[in-house]
Amino acid sequence: MSTTPLFCAEPARRDTARRLAERFDLPLVGKRPTEGFWLELGDTRLALETIGKQGAVYAEFVEGAAKHRREQGGGRGQPVAKAVGLKGSQSAPYVVDATAGLGRDAFVLATLGCRVTLVERSPVAAALLFDALERASVHPDTMDIAARMTLVHANAIDWLQTLTGDARPDVVFVDPMFPDTGKSAAAKKDMQAFQHVIGDDLDTAALLESAIEAARGRVVVKRPRLGTPIEGRKPSACMEGKSTRFDLYSIKAIRPDER
Repeated sequence: MSTTPLFCAEPARRDTARRLAERFDLPLVGKRPTEGFWLELGDTRLALETIGKQGAVYAEFVEGAAKHRREQGGGRGQPVAKAVGLKGSQSAPYVVDATAGLGRDAFVLATLGCRVTLVERSPVAAALLFDALERASVHPDTMDIAARMTLVHANAIDWLQTLTGDARPDVVFVDPMFPDTGKSAAAKKDMQAFQHVIGDDLDTAALLESAIEAARGRVVVKRPRLGTPIEGRKPSACMEGKSTRFDLYSIKAIRPDER
């Protein structure tokens, strides 16, 4: 069971809170905590809360930055779209986002026509994603996009190994959380809180191998522009932006006999 409790602040949504607690194995509490971090279900959304000024953390696909990127994001010219291989009028690939987090890149890809499976092992992040997808699925501006997104609460290393045949994705997308090196003090306080609760991904080498075995076309690893690659295999190619780099692992180059 997760150590992060769930508190329902809206009495009318107690049944929803119970379902969330059962689905993601979260301890349901009757009073708002006075220390640490907790999930809070309000009248409109689920959010990760804490005492102080760090601000609430929640996944959002309808309003705010998601809306702006949906309407003004640049379409298939966006770096993440190019990284997964979206080109011109070609059909969109099936993508597995193996470290879904708050689902921001997954939502962009689904907006551009990709079918995306979001895999998230953290019960806190998975619950936030579930809530955001529920809200997006009933909003007229996003319901078609949400219909292309499927949430799986599982360890991606193990889950990817279960895929065979047509269930294998064209692309596996990986955006791991690496330990803080002390150089990311500029990160927003709310995201610092999220990383504190979710934790670092210390098994990225194993995840990369599972991703390579599962993908039909390529594995894409998102990194800070000056960040170190995942240990093990050398990327087939890299795409650098102003602050972000995408390391590409071509399955054709790794397994030339695979069709």
